[in-house]
Amino acid sequence: MSDPRAAIRDFLAAHRVQAERFLGELVRTPSDNPPGDCAPHATRAAELLEELGFRVERHEVAQEEAAACGMKSCVNLVVRERFGSGPVIACNAHGDVGPPGEGWSVDPYGAEIRDGRMLGRGVAVSKSDFATYAFALLALGSAVAHGARLAGSVELHFTHDEEAGGTIGPAWLLRKGLVRPDYAICAGFAHAVTIAHNGCLHLEVEVRGKSGHAAEPEQGVDALEAATAILGGLYALRRDYATIRSRVPGIGAPTLVVGLVHGGINTNVVPDRVVFRLDRRIVPEESPSEAEETLARRIGELGARFPGVAVTVRRILLALPFLPLEGQEKLVEVLQRNARTVLGEEIRAHGVPLYTDARHYSAAGVPTVLYGAGPRTLAEANGHRADENLRLADLHAATEVVALSLYDLLAAPRA
Repeated sequence: MSDPRAAIRDFLAAHRVQAERFLGELVRTPSDNPPGDCAPHATRAAELLEELGFRVERHEVAQEEAAACGMKSCVNLVVRERFGSGPVIACNAHGDVGPPGEGWSVDPYGAEIRDGRMLGRGVAVSKSDFATYAFALLALGSAVAHGARLAGSVELHFTHDEEAGGTIGPAWLLRKGLVRPDYAICAGFAHAVTIAHNGCLHLEVEVRGKSGHAAEPEQGVDALEAATAILGGLYALRRDYATIRSRVPGIGAPTLVVGLVHGGINTNVVPDRVVFRLDRRIVPEESPSEAEETLARRIGELGARFPGVAVTVRRILLALPFLPLEGQEKLVEVLQRNARTVLGEEIRAHGVPLYTDARHYSAAGVPTVLYGAGPRTLAEANGHRADENLRLADLHAATEVVALSLYDLLAAPRA
């Protein structure tokens, strides 16, 4: 039997151009969410996977379920490769992306390559890891063809609703029992192994008063005045959050941002209604339910100071934090060891302040980490910004790290 690890490296070296073309085709297929019409991207991804020789399961989410999440269509893809009796390792990445916005120097759907980087919406977050995981799995199959003995299975879970919360993507697959992995590796967002991340609470606050003519403002109840006081109280609370520090390296403190505000009727009318939405990040040590209850209560107290004003608080999203589980250390160790070999450097295990689909696997009791091509940092890759890009060298290195790690995790003991 030839060296399986050498067979993996040789296969990946010979298929780098094919991996780049695979990724480019995904970038050229729009999957902006919103509006969330992601079935066409799932169709193209399935076609590309089948061209590589995979058997692809297409799991379509009912239109009413997609609509409830603010999407038009959602199809989740599953690939299963069984090499023998043993653990099931899932590799998950999402194909939906935030809209491109303004300021691009290239076509956001062009997959242009410039100075060793591919540019395009979703190239880093996280269409890159469709390629990472697919070609890592192909390389594993090549090792088996060269005589490697493996005990276990690898599944690819390519979902399409991360930008809408993941509830009809990974959570949907897990809830329906369509997948039951023992471990999960999810799309990476940093040049490290991510072991934890924040949760996120989105609230919509509606402040209602009574309209009145600007010449006689006392005849109305100014909803904007009350909303301004509530916002001031929230910004004071935000300063208090800065004193709370997570014990997980890389996460920091809870945050609060008011991202949307809408209200008023006309310049000469007392505003009768103001609506704003806020984003509250929840560190792993906090109780999500307590964070929500405390924040809603504080908003109510601030609004109660204004007679005639009614305040309503509605939850838009509650994404639980991603927490370390026993068994996660096995994934961390093997990924760090292989990254050390491939990259020639140590990579950290840390937390990140954003939230991802990894939390759904963790919540289902599956030891999970985030690792993949992804950006070294979101800022460097312009994640969710104009000219999003990915170093192709990082794509190929991460694919090798993942492939070697999957081999180490599933390698059958020699007789």
